[in-house]
Amino acid sequence: MSQEFTAEMEKALLNLRKEIVESLASEDEDFKSLVSSMGIKDDGDAASDDMMIKKIEALNQIAANRLKSVDAALARIKNHRYGMCLQCGTKIPEDRLRAIPYAVLCIACKSGQEGGRRRDW
Repeated sequence: MSQEFTAEMEKALLNLRKEIVESLASEDEDFKSLVSSMGIKDDGDAASDDMMIKKIEALNQIAANRLKSVDAALARIKNHRYGMCLQCGTKIPEDRLRAIPYAVLCIACKSGQEGGRRRDW
């Protein structure tokens, strides 16, 4: 993998990290607004608020997991392990890394992993 490609991916990962952090901060503000607006409400309003809180929590968890993946990819760049499949050790194709810069598996290993989850009907 060329140094130019690795530098390109590092820049993309840093930009993605910034977007995720900004999104988490925005969601946190939305959460604070929702909590501050809570008061005595009827059952329907309380259920709606509860659903919104659960949605924000779920979105934050997804974003937090994505942030961990991005940070791990940045660490792999620093350790000169970026772009190597963690399962079989082969190079992950550049097109795959451009699509998912924090990918840890090559297409074959990812397909095999997903194949085990599929059910034949």
